[in-house]
Amino acid sequence: GRVNLSRPDHKFWVIEQAADSTNNGLPPNMPTRVFIGREVAVTDRTVATKYELSRRQYLGPTAMDAELALLMANQALARRGALMYDPFVGTGSILVAAAHFGAVTMGADIDIRVVRDGKGPNRDVWANFHQYSLSPPVGLLRADNNCPPWRQDLREIFDAIICDPPYGVRAGGRKSGGRKILNGVTDPYSIAEDLKAAHIPSTAPYSLEECLHDLLDTAARLLAIGGRLVYFYPAAREEYLPSDIPGHPCLRLAANSEQILTKRWSRRLVTMVKVERYSDDMAAAHVAAHEWFRKKQIEESKLMRETEEAGDLGGVGEGGEKGDRKGEKKGEGERKTGRSFHDLVFASRADEVAGIHQEASVRGMRDERGEGGRGTAGTTDGAKGAGSGLTRKAAKAAKQASRPLYRAKCV
Repeated sequence: GRVNLSRPDHKFWVIEQAADSTNNGLPPNMPTRVFIGREVAVTDRTVATKYELSRRQYLGPTAMDAELALLMANQALARRGALMYDPFVGTGSILVAAAHFGAVTMGADIDIRVVRDGKGPNRDVWANFHQYSLSPPVGLLRADNNCPPWRQDLREIFDAIICDPPYGVRAGGRKSGGRKILNGVTDPYSIAEDLKAAHIPSTAPYSLEECLHDLLDTAARLLAIGGRLVYFYPAAREEYLPSDIPGHPCLRLAANSEQILTKRWSRRLVTMVKVERYSDDMAAAHVAAHEWFRKKQIEESKLMRETEEAGDLGGVGEGGEKGDRKGEKKGEGERKTGRSFHDLVFASRADEVAGIHQEASVRGMRDERGEGGRGTAGTTDGAKGAGSGLTRKAAKAAKQASRPLYRAKCV
């Protein structure tokens, strides 16, 4: 019959997968693999736009990018009626994505100010759900992942646990503790009734290796059989091996995808499925296996801090607290600052639109071009506009430069 290209009955796609290397700045001459297939469904790209962070009612500096949060919810098989839990809920970005698919959500955070107070009237976690007419969480807890509030005999209540654990660099994790506990005082103490409402419990540093051990143990106990754990794991690209991902006897690795941050650093989107029921023997085996991971993670954390202090996070000298940032003048000399691993992780597309990391991104672009800066954006004569200090052209370039690269494998 006659071919109708404007309204075809079937669409066929040819997809070429290129190698990691480039051909003098151009795509490789020969693709590594070629796929051909028939289109059976398309995604709705307007969903990511609807939930982008620049439109969010309540937003924090570590809010998960909307597109990534939807991807994580998809990996966790979010669906109507499924109960999903985020132990590091923050401003609730991941739970918003899960609620979009009809899931029942629940979250916890060690910072009571985040889950209880927010930033004022109609600017809290609940406001984000009301904004999109989504079912609010069944509960938000002030809870510590290191000392969870669940009964020891509680088992298999969640269909999925989705989270972005603290990585322990600059914006590191916290657990219950304080000067008394660190000094060996373990006796319980009480808070006067008139002080309880405003009391902020003391906390202590919470390393990534300890955080992941607790996370995997919680998932092994509280996930139903077939339930999924989805989380991000930071990695040095050259040193990374698939065996570096921590495991648990009750959990099987289902997917391990890479999000490239810089030439040197990336983070892995890890998806695990519960395949065995939790037992004391499983818990003991997990503790023994974790010791090797703990030693390796200590070495990698030291490497991250050293490169951060040296300003050599993959050769990206963008603005932050420490390290190397060229092109910013202070009097006659140049002072050196830098951008931490955490800044790189959270400098996402939507963050740039929201203006959270615009200033740092523009400085980083100047560094990569080797240009001397005209001063800090928004505070010197190089600034234009009363607020952000970015020209329209610079803001557009910053947004393009900050787009992360995804290599996601959905299962």
